[in-house]
Amino acid sequence: MDPATGKEAFVAAEPGGFLEGLADRHVLETAAVLVAVVGAVLEEGRACDVELAAFVRPLHAALEECVGVMAEWG
Repeated sequence: MDPATGKEAFVAAEPGGFLEGLADRHVLETAAVLVAVVGAVLEEGRACDVELAAFVRPLHAALEECVGVMAEWG
């Protein structure tokens, strides 16, 4: 979606292009936010095992995406 118009926009991204870089940055920013949230929960020290287990899948997915980004870099 084009944020300026609210309309659907289609593009053909090229490897190493601007859109791929933007997607990589989004992956890394999302992972950084997730790390901050999980870190805050762990620092608080009051989460139960069920609450902590809820973070396993999102952390795994974020790590997998970050590894994919790093693989593209070299």
